[in-house]
Amino acid sequence: MFTGLIQSLGTIRPLGGDRFSITCSHNSSDAILQDLATGDSVAVDGVCLTVTEVLPQGFVATASPETLRRTTLGQQFDRLVNVETALRVGSKLGGHFVMGHVDGVGCLQTVEQTATSWEMAFTAPDEIARYIVPKGSIAVNGVSLTIADWNPAINLFKVAVIPLSYAETNLQYLGIGNWVNLEGDILGKYVEKLIQFGTDRGEATSPLDTVSPTFLAEHGYL
Repeated sequence: MFTGLIQSLGTIRPLGGDRFSITCSHNSSDAILQDLATGDSVAVDGVCLTVTEVLPQGFVATASPETLRRTTLGQQFDRLVNVETALRVGSKLGGHFVMGHVDGVGCLQTVEQTATSWEMAFTAPDEIARYIVPKGSIAVNGVSLTIADWNPAINLFKVAVIPLSYAETNLQYLGIGNWVNLEGDILGKYVEKLIQFGTDRGEATSPLDTVSPTFLAEHGYL
């Protein structure tokens, strides 16, 4: 599990087959490598990968065919990727719960610099569009962002990226038409599953029908 707060930029290169090396940038490599070990989980552009070998300035990881099919990892090499190590118990959660399980690939449509941020708009595939809600969370290349606007008619969402996040991630290098890894908020997925479970069992009413102010008060939500 991750937070969507990027610790380092790295360069990804193929090693043959499904193996990749990720070399971390010199000025931020300590955050990744200080206690990295074989078997650890690391998010690379939002994709959870298992470290198979630790290198002096990075690490080696293997991606499954399913991972390569669903993400941008196998599309381009010698490019900068966002890197984050797994969340530790007791650590600060400054972003949101990011699982590293990419739902699909989106495409950058527009980017505009404003006085306080960079406003970026992406299209999303149907498999992730259902989890997108205004003011909700989404991970774009592993970066935790808040959805500022959502147009369901064309599956397009907008985010405002603050200068710090823009400067320290590979979002700054994206061009119009570039592809990005998208992961919806895990909370929405569980809600969808629970509602679908009731429907599949043939229940006459939706579980949502039982949720009322009285119900919430009785269960501690005041």
